[in-house]
Amino acid sequence: MSEDRIVKLETLAAEQERTIEELSAELARQWQVIERMQKKLDALTHRFLALEEQSAPDVPITKPPHY
Repeated sequence: MSEDRIVKLETLAAEQERTIEELSAELARQWQVIERMQKKLDALTHRFLALEEQSAPDVPITKPPHY
């Protein structure tokens, strides 16, 4: 009886080890995706700000008419 229990525990430990390795690999892949997306977001933000600066009209600073 104790030998069956040991075999079951070893099997369970091996399955958990495989699951942990799979989860670790998936986490690494997702982290790479996040890093690529962050780089793209940074580039788009920079591009948007540059376009916004180019298209913003120069508004002169004047006193309102009620002064």
